[in-house]
Amino acid sequence: MDFGLLALRATAGLVMSAHGAQKLFGWFGGHGLAATSGFFESIGFRPGRPLAAAAAISECLGGLLIAFGVLGPVGPALVLATMIVAASVHWQNGLFAMQGGIELPLLYGAVAVALALVGPGAYSLDAALGLGAIWTPAVDALALAAALTGGIVNLAARRPAPVEV
Repeated sequence: MDFGLLALRATAGLVMSAHGAQKLFGWFGGHGLAATSGFFESIGFRPGRPLAAAAAISECLGGLLIAFGVLGPVGPALVLATMIVAASVHWQNGLFAMQGGIELPLLYGAVAVALALVGPGAYSLDAALGLGAIWTPAVDALALAAALTGGIVNLAARRPAPVEV
């Protein structure tokens, strides 16, 4: 089981971190923070730059925390919060990614929830540093509740672009 968790954490975490780096730095064929900020503005997340930076940092940092298995449910919570918002952006396109749907945010969110609940396993920095006992089910639930709250608050703050007359 621990090797399975390591494989899942490394894959999902590093890919999520790279996804955030596309937004933040323009790496891996991404658009970078300036273009991502403009996109965020266009879909009602204003001010675009700080919100785009927060999403990109959450994806980069959350992915790295997941990949290395450090800080227990913190990385999964960061990813979950951003995936709640991402799913809202893709919701109207249905399920599958080929049509711009929620498939990828749904999968990343499910992986984040599962990893927060199961923990990073024996092959993790948390285990190596003896931090595993800190991450109780109550702390895991609190982290997931904070992620859910953060995602919902972000969605509630979303405002459509003003119509020019």
